[in-house]
Amino acid sequence: MKKDLGVVQAVYPMPVLMVAAYDEAGKINVMNAAWGMICAMDKIALFIDEDHKTTQNLLNTKAFTVALADRAHMDVADFFGIASGNKMDDKFERTGYHAVKSGHVNAPIVEEFPVVMECELAEVIDTENMYAIVGKIVNVAAEEAVLDGKGKVDPAKLDALIFDQFRHGYYVSGEQVGKAWNAGAALMKK
Repeated sequence: MKKDLGVVQAVYPMPVLMVAAYDEAGKINVMNAAWGMICAMDKIALFIDEDHKTTQNLLNTKAFTVALADRAHMDVADFFGIASGNKMDDKFERTGYHAVKSGHVNAPIVEEFPVVMECELAEVIDTENMYAIVGKIVNVAAEEAVLDGKGKVDPAKLDALIFDQFRHGYYVSGEQVGKAWNAGAALMKK
């Protein structure tokens, strides 16, 4: 029997996304965003508040990057979530991390995170119930260490962080337990 829990953000797992953009002076800001998801073959939607420094920056530059956080960089990924760029001028600098300018969009790539999506601002959705940034993914780059023999990202090597909304924990993904578009194929024959 199920027990009522009330209103809970009951989606698990959630990604741990590092959203980065330049401000008007070319300064880097990065935020941790768990409320984001692929919304089309070449689009990502980020459900982030309009008042974030990173949000304001990407609205001005019309570009941003979204990196997947991993276990090895959990401390800094968490810091990017608890420190506000609106209140801490040296937020990125105090991590000691490194960034390079994307070759595809006017946004920084944080070198320490293993997979990054380089995005152009496609749309802002602002309704009574939702504020979302939609980015057009123009390139994905990945460290060779997380690729398999066919050049695809291997989740077991990626060690990507996932966020638990129930107890506010970080976990890692990686174990394959089945093949998509195959695990339920037997039911098609009934």
